[in-house]
Amino acid sequence: MQRQSDLLFNAKGAKMTTDIKPTLASVQKASREIPLLSDNTINGILNAVAEAAVSESSFILSENRKDLERMDKKNPKYDRLKLTEERLKSIADDMRNVAKLPSPLGRVLREATRPNGMRLKKVSVPFGVIGIIYEARPNVSFDVFSLCLKSGNACVLKGGSDADYSNRAIIGVIHKVLDRFNVNPHIVELLPADREATAQLLSAREYIDLIIPRGSSGLINFVRENASVPVIETGAGICHTYFDEFGDKEKGADIICNAKTRRVSVCNALDCAIVHERRLADLPFLCERLAEKSVIIYADPKAYAALEGHYPAELLRHATDESFGTEFLDYKMAVKTASDFEEALAHIQTYGSKHSECIVTENRERAERFTQLVDAACVYTNVSTAFTDGAQFGLGAEIGISTQKLHARGPMGLEEITSYKWIIEGEGQTRP
Repeated sequence: MQRQSDLLFNAKGAKMTTDIKPTLASVQKASREIPLLSDNTINGILNAVAEAAVSESSFILSENRKDLERMDKKNPKYDRLKLTEERLKSIADDMRNVAKLPSPLGRVLREATRPNGMRLKKVSVPFGVIGIIYEARPNVSFDVFSLCLKSGNACVLKGGSDADYSNRAIIGVIHKVLDRFNVNPHIVELLPADREATAQLLSAREYIDLIIPRGSSGLINFVRENASVPVIETGAGICHTYFDEFGDKEKGADIICNAKTRRVSVCNALDCAIVHERRLADLPFLCERLAEKSVIIYADPKAYAALEGHYPAELLRHATDESFGTEFLDYKMAVKTASDFEEALAHIQTYGSKHSECIVTENRERAERFTQLVDAACVYTNVSTAFTDGAQFGLGAEIGISTQKLHARGPMGLEEITSYKWIIEGEGQTRP
């Protein structure tokens, strides 16, 4: 039974939400127990959770269906929300991969002896307690737990109401495994899905060491603007592919189609293709396979003229100002014509989100200039942006794609969710 003392009340005395401070205090206390676990125990837990994700798939999928029934299938978040047996197997594989990775803790990052004999070591350590705020992506619950445990961190999860049934099922499965290993289940907790819990989490400086938001630009901006806890932004993915005047059209068609249509609801999906003006004649070929996937194209005037009569009329639209700088998360894409390389760079600088950008070119000098000048976490030459992913980068899984520049950038794996401390040893030295 819920105690009245655990409830918050507004000025009129109406119940608002459960006070999450007791939960946060329990997580903080549990976080001090994780460094005492051996790497073998941690790996055993991760492998057992991976097994449970598959063996308990019927239960997890039945709870996931409750969430899916509440969402319109046309909603771009629907695909992110949906779990399948295949996706659960993939999630389990990611957790097993994390278990195989070496521990990121205790690494000596720097070592020196000062002239007075004082010995210094810079050693990797956990952050402590990491708070994750995320939207309709229940796979995040598994990913965050596996990465946090392997890196010695406890985690507080704040999922959206859209995925609440799914998230609670997943955390329930994880807690059962932790009980089996006699490990404090408070090392991972799921908060209520209401907004009041978010507000409390953002100001819980005494309990939370770091907050990582995963979701839309609206969510990320809200967290950045309202948090008193330090934040690492895993920003929206407004991704471009620039087809240069020296581009290979076969490579270009493959890359554009894959980046746009592999999974439209993910942050590394292509939102805007930029085409050098001299290659507009190749634009119908570059977009041919997009029509098979019913991709709606918002084209600027020159691109529209090049596509008209060669792309299905019902899928071809005139671009507006809103067409650029939009993360579509859908079967939609903008096309921009660039008169030269500099205009392409300027467009990416203006409308990109510093996530993933690609150039398709056979000119090595042009590729090197693009790589040097484009400000993004991941910059590709002749490779689909769909590869911006922790597992694809060999990190096992990811806790998010950081689009900022402080501490971590790009896919955040184990090393990116550790900090460090200095260890100093001596024989009684004092400072004059």
